[in-house]
Amino acid sequence: MKKCLSSVGGPEAVGPYSMACEAKACEGIIFCSGQIPIDPASGDLVGETVAEQTRRALDNLKLLLEENGLGLSKVVKTTCFLTDMNTFAEFNAVYAEYFPEEPPARSTIGVASLPKGARVEVEALAVRGD
Repeated sequence: MKKCLSSVGGPEAVGPYSMACEAKACEGIIFCSGQIPIDPASGDLVGETVAEQTRRALDNLKLLLEENGLGLSKVVKTTCFLTDMNTFAEFNAVYAEYFPEEPPARSTIGVASLPKGARVEVEALAVRGD
């Protein structure tokens, strides 16, 4: 489904992600919109810390994928947004729990604000199939 790629001459990843992933399928590419830490039942923003918000956002992504016949192992790329890049290590610690092996390629971007006052948002690209 995916092949994690690296570069012998390039820099190593500075967190729990692969430098690049190659998707072997050209059909069944799933583009997931950014997930923020919204409680599915109440629609309210949850979590005060970046760790809590990251966990909820990734749980929301996992739920979205699972309900559509996929899982986090099918994610080949994420784009993550943080309102404070000083929380990068806290974010990474939780993110690594969700992608413990062959993590997807990733970009993390510092932004001024996010919807509903969230501190974290995660969008993903996943591929259906083997």
